Amino acid sequence: MRPAFSVIFFTTLIGAGQGLFVALYTVEAAGRLGAVPLQSGRFHGLGGAFALALLAAGLVASFFHLGRPERSWRAVAMWRTSWLSREVIVLPVFMAVTAAWSAAHFAGSGATLALGAVGTALCFVLFLCTGMIYACIRFLQEWATPLTVVNYTLLGCACGFSAAAAYAAAAGDGVGDLLGGCAILLTLAAGAARCAALVRNARLRARSSLQTAIGIAHPRIEQKSQGFMGGSFNTREFFHGRTARVLRAVQWTFLALAFAIPSVLLLFGLTRGSVEAMAFAFVVQYGGVVAERWFFLAQANHPQNLYYQVVS
Repeated sequence: MRPAFSVIFFTTLIGAGQGLFVALYTVEAAGRLGAVPLQSGRFHGLGGAFALALLAAGLVASFFHLGRPERSWRAVAMWRTSWLSREVIVLPVFMAVTAAWSAAHFAGSGATLALGAVGTALCFVLFLCTGMIYACIRFLQEWATPLTVVNYTLLGCACGFSAAAAYAAAAGDGVGDLLGGCAILLTLAAGAARCAALVRNARLRARSSLQTAIGIAHPRIEQKSQGFMGGSFNTREFFHGRTARVLRAVQWTFLALAFAIPSVLLLFGLTRGSVEAMAFAFVVQYGGVVAERWFFLAQANHPQNLYYQVVS
């Protein structure tokens, strides 16, 4: 498939925002239980505002993927059957709860724990909706696996906890170690799940063939032309146009940037108390997640490419 950067930035930004919210609520819940020092309302309020900014930036990015943005409200109409419609409904509700949670902390309200619980539940429902948009497409074998939802969830949480660790190291009081340790564990778990998906996809065998693509059962078919004098929507939108060498390079790049390097930087930041290292870990990891999402979209091989694989 041809990756669209509007979709890439949408999914990665909202994923980081979701993960950041979960991290902040984890700190609040742990503080209420006495496991970590209780943080100020300002700490949670500013952190919630940062999470909301990431979510809003992702929402803005999504509009660049629409041919007719003024009709975007119609996306909710198919909520009974469409995961995309469910995502369109859940995202603004989650953003509203995040804003209310942040405002409640600034106001010193006692409702923050309940609001955070609702927001966390909506956060994971949103992860499910976003992942299932791709996992439910059965003819794209690279996406049609529960690992798609797992990877969206773990990558978003890892990125969000890395951001929270950097934020806590700069502004928190005694919670940086907790968030940094969780960020490392989530990064390693996300790396293991993503590697499992890569191994699975490398072993896939195509269900379609050139014979099924054109509806002819002859044992020997040789394609000479794609049937177009020039390009078409099919040849532009369902294939990325990059070589296998480029895909391999992107794969090794995101494995390093999204998992290996951030883990080392986070560990260094924890042991040395370096705010800069932890902030850099988030920046590097987000760049790696962007590369990972490009690869995820590009790796999906649409069966129609069997018919349009030969240019001339």
